[in-house]
Amino acid sequence: MEKIFGLIGSTVSHSFSKSYFDEKFFREGLRDYHYELFPLGKIQDIETLIKENKGLCGLNVTLPYKEQVLKYLHEVDPVAQKIGAVNVIRVQKGKLKGFNTDSDAFFETIEKWLPKDKVYKALVLGSGGSSKAVRQALTKLGVEHKIVSREKEKGDYSYEDINNNPKEITESHLVINTTPLGMHPNTDAFPQLDLEHLTKDHYVYDLIYNPARTQFLQKAEMRGATIKNGLEMLHVQAEKSWQIWNN
Repeated sequence: MEKIFGLIGSTVSHSFSKSYFDEKFFREGLRDYHYELFPLGKIQDIETLIKENKGLCGLNVTLPYKEQVLKYLHEVDPVAQKIGAVNVIRVQKGKLKGFNTDSDAFFETIEKWLPKDKVYKALVLGSGGSSKAVRQALTKLGVEHKIVSREKEKGDYSYEDINNNPKEITESHLVINTTPLGMHPNTDAFPQLDLEHLTKDHYVYDLIYNPARTQFLQKAEMRGATIKNGLEMLHVQAEKSWQIWNN
């Protein structure tokens, strides 16, 4: 029997998820398993998607629907409920249950990446669903962090505030971009953080994986910072999705 999995978001053509799962299904001999891309103009369209795809077993969720999708689910895992964002949905007998694997995937990858002999303060760029997952992981790691958002009321600082307070950038040796700025096809964009204050002591993690080196990462690297993109996190998150769908 055909089993369908897929990705929902406003723009999904840039995603590596389809090729990742297509290769996985081929490698494991799962000939009746298919992974599709489902661009949704609005989150309400998920209801039509579920009705029209009877073989649907699971979905990944990307921007901008990780928070909006919550009200369309029959059940939400306690971890995802606490974070306030869902990036994986399991579909069983027409019932949708939401999970968050972003936080654990980020936790695993950053714990391996960061040197253990330092105490970090972090700046988290963005205040959406991915930001919430990252902040949960940072709390678990015991890393003090502040949110930088375009809208002051959604974070601790606006970009203007933080750029006028360079000491905060200088002392925050971990900077994480959770925004879509710089993602294909808009590769010239980047968060308007004043990168002049970055040094070789800084670690800059961009959750974007396409392109592999965003403008943001390139500019950080030019100032001596150690950089990381979101590709490893994607792989970890994808395998965690697979475990959920097959539970």
